[in-house]
Amino acid sequence: FKRDLDLEKRWSKLLDGLKDTIGKKPNDLNGVLFLIGVQELGQGTRTFSKEQKQDLMHIAVCKVLSYAGFYELDYVDQEGWPHWKLVNELPHFDLLEQEKLLKLQVLEYFEKEYQ
Repeated sequence: FKRDLDLEKRWSKLLDGLKDTIGKKPNDLNGVLFLIGVQELGQGTRTFSKEQKQDLMHIAVCKVLSYAGFYELDYVDQEGWPHWKLVNELPHFDLLEQEKLLKLQVLEYFEKEYQ
């Protein structure tokens, strides 16, 4: 329980930090994953189609899970979109455990990439 409380405190601090940086607080994990996807694509902010937004979130999930050894970058296509490959099977978690894992990996992403 204490570990979950610590995670939520760190998560809240991250959201506040993102609000200070980009001027808007992401609503949830999906909002943060979208921002990471845009950052990893590296093409700046622009209008994305619904499919591209899903692709950006996939890029983000793969990137943050790469820190835990689940994915590695396979290649970047001619349009600059990264493609990842699964290198270790993901554990079978329920939705709450999945969200917890992603939040922990997102926190690690920001610690490694921006500190």
